[in-house]
Order: sequence, then C-alpha cells, then structure tokens
Amino acid sequence: MQKTITIIFIIALIVLAGSFFMYKNNLPPTPKSNIQILTPTNSNETITQIFTVTGQNFSFLPATINARKGDRVRIIFKNTGGFHDFKIDEFNVATQKIQEGAEETVEFTVDKTGSFEYYCSIGNHRAMGMKGTLIIK
Repeated sequence: MQKTITIIFIIALIVLAGSFFMYKNNLPPTPKSNIQILTPTNSNETITQIFTVTGQNFSFLPATINARKGDRVRIIFKNTGGFHDFKIDEFNVATQKIQEGAEETVEFTVDKTGSFEYYCSIGNHRAMGMKGTLIIK
C-alpha cells in the first residue's frame, strides 16, 4: 500500500512539473521598453524622448506616455491593425491616416504640464477606446 501511494505521489509531481514548464513556455515574451532618450550633445539642445506607439483596433500601446516640460518628444506611430491616425490636440500633433503595416513619425516640444489625451480621430474609434494619455510633469 505504501509503495502505491509513493508511486502516485511521484507521478503527480511529474505531471505538475510538466504542466508548470508548459505554462511557463507559453507565456508571451515581456515587451521591450518603447522609450528611447537622446541626450543633448551641447547645452543648446533639449532632451529628446522617443516613444513607439502602436495602434490597433481599438487601442494604443502604451496607453500612457510620460515626459517632462521642455522635452522634445518624437512619437513613432505604427499601425498594426486597421486604418488609424494619432492626434494630440493641445500640441497640434497629428499623423496622416495610415493603413495597417504603415508608420509615421511626429515630433514636438512639450511646453505645458498636465495630462493630455491622444486618440484616433477616425469614425468612432476614440469612443470605442482608442485613446491614451500623455502626462507632462
């Protein structure tokens, strides 16, 4: 009887360990940071922060971008699904409306603090949740 319980216990451990390794190997990879910072080469230049924002039906990744007042911000907008654009009204920033697989870059200097919404202006995409927040401190 004791031998049977030991065998069942060992089999259960093997099944659990196998399940754990299968689960661990099926997890999606951790995304790499989408932020790059270009430091000035002389005192007359500002810090440029580069963000890659992907748009798909109906969301942006990342959903939040952080920068500091005075920073130069470059946003590389990559459309990974559908027909979209990228807009921030308060900084007069807008890409063209682009097809899936295309990308466009916008660059601007942030001259005020606060939280500002970025969004897709096509149809009701914004109302469907295709928006994010630019936070300037």
